[in-house]
Amino acid sequence: MNKSSVLNTARTMRDAVAALSQGHPEAFDILMQSFEHGHRIDPSDWAGSFGFSIGLDTYAIYGHRICMLYKDVCRDNLSHTTALLRSVQLGIISQDTLNHAIDNRGDGLDVIGTVAKVKARLPRFVVE
Repeated sequence: MNKSSVLNTARTMRDAVAALSQGHPEAFDILMQSFEHGHRIDPSDWAGSFGFSIGLDTYAIYGHRICMLYKDVCRDNLSHTTALLRSVQLGIISQDTLNHAIDNRGDGLDVIGTVAKVKARLPRFVVE
């Protein structure tokens, strides 16, 4: 887990997005999508649409690495990206496995299988 959260200093949603995206425009767009659609994708998340950002911060995924997760690992699928973050929280995969997949274009991670395990644990989770 990340011991120094960038969200600790965020006072507004805009501050949180700026801190997490580190000025990367694509990461900014992905974060904005998560705020818009997160509550619908993962209605069981206690933090609502903010849960996606909390997951990124907890696992120290910032800036260009947000894009790598979304684009390279999850093939531009917000549901899959959200599910992978939840899969670490649920103990389905480790944070090391997620980080390895991000840094190696998905290597070592069965995204579809992991998403299915999240869906099995969270029946209200929406897979698109």
